[in-house]
Amino acid sequence: MAASRHPVIPHSRPLWWLPGSAATAVILLLSLGPLAALLWQAGGLPSTLLADPYLRHVLGFSLGQALLSTLLSLGLAIPVARALARRRFRGRRLLLKLFGLSLVLPVIIAIFGIVAVHGSQGWLPHALRSLGLDPGNYLYGLFGILLAHVFFNMPLAARLILQGIESIPESSWRLASQLGMRSSHIFRLLEWPIIRGLLPGLASLIFMLCFTSFTTVLALGGGPKSTTLEVAVYQALRFDFDLATAGGLALVQLLLTAGLLLLQHKLQTSPSSRLTSRRPCLRPDRQQPGTRWVDGTALILGLAIFLPPLLAIVVAGFNPGLLTALGSSRLWQAGAQSLGIALAAGSLATLLGAALLLTSRHLRVRARKRRAAALWETSGSMILMIPAVVLSTGLFILFMPFTDVFALGPWLVVLVNALMALPYVLRTLSAPMQLVVRQYDRLADSLGVRGLQRLRLVEWPLLRRPLALAMALSMILSLGDLGAIAMFGSQALTTLPWLLYQQLGSYRLTDAAATALLLLTFCFSLFWLVERGLGGKNLDAG
Repeated sequence: MAASRHPVIPHSRPLWWLPGSAATAVILLLSLGPLAALLWQAGGLPSTLLADPYLRHVLGFSLGQALLSTLLSLGLAIPVARALARRRFRGRRLLLKLFGLSLVLPVIIAIFGIVAVHGSQGWLPHALRSLGLDPGNYLYGLFGILLAHVFFNMPLAARLILQGIESIPESSWRLASQLGMRSSHIFRLLEWPIIRGLLPGLASLIFMLCFTSFTTVLALGGGPKSTTLEVAVYQALRFDFDLATAGGLALVQLLLTAGLLLLQHKLQTSPSSRLTSRRPCLRPDRQQPGTRWVDGTALILGLAIFLPPLLAIVVAGFNPGLLTALGSSRLWQAGAQSLGIALAAGSLATLLGAALLLTSRHLRVRARKRRAAALWETSGSMILMIPAVVLSTGLFILFMPFTDVFALGPWLVVLVNALMALPYVLRTLSAPMQLVVRQYDRLADSLGVRGLQRLRLVEWPLLRRPLALAMALSMILSLGDLGAIAMFGSQALTTLPWLLYQQLGSYRLTDAAATALLLLTFCFSLFWLVERGLGGKNLDAG
């Protein structure tokens, strides 16, 4: 009886290499081509740039502000995380969800909130002037850059440190209670070993995010004294049209970013895999003298930095002049161009990512060649080493001898935004696409379900939701991007982030409120429509 059962012969796939090869060729052409243009244009400049005192200042400021931002973000995140771990209060869960919002909120919208609170016409200077104090113009310069970086990175660090503290076993807390350990002893013996393990990876991640920060420094830098490498690249190309200097600075930025990414990869630690009880542990230091004051101070300081800009974004919707500002034809033209670019960039990023993963999953799951599969996927993730401004500069130099770069502006913005979103697409789709092959490959082969029939009956129903999520994320990233549009934007090509940046620069806060509100509405609406429309309404529990 057993001999009559014939083993299923896997269906041969002679073209398994085609989608990944095509996607890799496009990615390498769009990334290595601009890098070659930068090398050609820069010549020997990267080594001679350091002889220029101003450029040495730019490099020093780039590294210095990133270091200060990292120290301030972590220095505040640790006491905030300890306070959240030690206290249970009304609104705690909402606060943690808001902390997560800083990761997906478009940077330029958050900058609008910060300007609305701390700008010359903002809430805080207005309150200080009513008290007879002169706050001055403190926002623009190093202080404003540090404030914005802490706004973005402190919540991220606090959430990750809190997760680490909450991974401490309940038995350790019971033992600490039996021994009557004070707060300082708990920190030194229980919390610090966890935090110390997280700090290298967290510090390298925050440092890299602050070092490559473009929108924040462009909006809040306030002049040549507070300029980073990426902003200097933008200024050399758009204001001075100095291709050699722009190319040299871009190469310096690229080399430093690649080094930081390698360091971050080496220092990054995997999250704790220990399971903890769902019931919160009663810490023995909750009622100890001084801890309430320390926790209250940390939370008040953290919330004073984080919550007012978020509140300002919401309050902007009640501006009396908002309806008039929303009637601007330029606003809706920028909105239409933003949507078109986001749709094209999201579609291209999803298509390239899916094509890469079709080939890599064949190698990983069917051929059992994990290293070869990882190599294919690396071609999509290598774009992390190339900041958007550097890639845009390379494309500008590459196409300038052959055509009007600004006439190609919309397409170049689409290409840059699609490549920047590609790593997120790969992370979203990789596991689901491998799972389909592992669970249904043999069954589909045995039933003769191949080609378009397999795509319709097997792949699409199972991958519909991950594809929708990947495309929605790509579109949101493109919708809020300022790096590419800052390089290729013109009077005929204006997106909502670029328009918002111009309005903030000229202190038109009512117009900026309308633009921020429309951009925020587009972000949430697009995410919901794409995830529901493409992903379907059937949300399973798993």
